[in-house]
Amino acid sequence: MELKKVQDIVDQWIKDHGVRYFDELTNMAQLTEEVGEVARIIARRYGEQSEKEIDKLKDLGEELADVIFVVLCLANQTGVDLQSAFDKKMKIKAERDHDRHQNNPKLK
Repeated sequence: MELKKVQDIVDQWIKDHGVRYFDELTNMAQLTEEVGEVARIIARRYGEQSEKEIDKLKDLGEELADVIFVVLCLANQTGVDLQSAFDKKMKIKAERDHDRHQNNPKLK
């Protein structure tokens, strides 16, 4: 699915259920909170911190989806075409990083 379609789905959800977008600063704070929840799961499940019983119930996919949702909200309310931005970023990364990663002995 193209990112534009996903942006449209989120926009329609906001219109149907969300009343309006939270302001940009509120959404930025929400994004930070959601990324923190992802970090907590990763640190405890895959890192060296011990995982508490309550953390074992957390769904990493759901938390990552929360991050995506808020990013899509921010893109919509600031007029960012994420498909265009993503395509541009992938082109830059392919040109800039291909040899760098291929020649990195740490990745062998």
